[in-house]
Amino acid sequence: MFKALFNILFPKVCYSCQNILADGEHTLCTDCRHRLPVTQFHFNNDASVCKVFYGRVKIEQATALLRFEKKGMTQKLIHQLKYKGQEPIGTFLGDWLGGDLQTLDAYKTIDIVIPVPLHKKKLKKRGYNQVTKFGQQLAAALQAEYMDNVLIKVTNTNSQVSKNRLSRWTNSETIFSVQSLDKIKNKNILLVDDIITTGATIESCATLLLRAENVKISIAAMAIA
Repeated sequence: MFKALFNILFPKVCYSCQNILADGEHTLCTDCRHRLPVTQFHFNNDASVCKVFYGRVKIEQATALLRFEKKGMTQKLIHQLKYKGQEPIGTFLGDWLGGDLQTLDAYKTIDIVIPVPLHKKKLKKRGYNQVTKFGQQLAAALQAEYMDNVLIKVTNTNSQVSKNRLSRWTNSETIFSVQSLDKIKNKNILLVDDIITTGATIESCATLLLRAENVKISIAAMAIA
C-alpha cells in the first residue's frame, strides 16, 4: 500500500518524453524505446564501429547500441545520464546491450569489462562515472569481471565533443595511463564508453591495454556519432 501511495505522489516518468511510466515500464516508455535509433550492428555483422579504428589499433569486435544525433533522443538520454545524475539510464542501456551480446558467440569469450575512466577531479565533482553502470551490466550479462582499476585518467580534460579530430587525438595521447598489466594478460577485454566520435579516446585506451601480454580488445559503446 505504501509503495502504491508513493507511486501516486512521486510517479516514475520516462526519461525521454517525461510521461508517466505504465506498470512494467522502466526508465523509458514503450513508445520512446521503439523510437530510439538502434543500430543492430552486432546482429547484422555490421563493421561500422570497427572501421573507425582500421589502421589505428587492432580491435576484435565492436558495436554501439544507438546512433547519436544532435538534439535527438540519444543525446537527450546521455545528457541526463552524464549531467543530471540519472544513473538508471546507464543500467537500462547496459541491460539492453548485454542481453543482445550474451546471445552472440563473438562476445561469449569476453573475460573482463573495462570502462573508459574519468579523472579523479571530475569523478569527485560528478559523483560517478557515467559508464560504470553500463559496464557493470554488460559484465554481468557476459559473466565477465568488471575492472575499473587498470585504466587511469591522469590528466583532466574538457569535453571532447566540440573539438576537431586533430585536437581530440592530440589530447588523447597523454591523458591515460595503465597499471597492473599482469591482471589482464591473456584476457579478452571489452572496453566500454558512452559515445564514439572520432574514436581517439578509445584508441588511446586500447593502445595502452595492448601493452599487456596476449590480450585482445573489443569495444561496446552506448552510441556512435
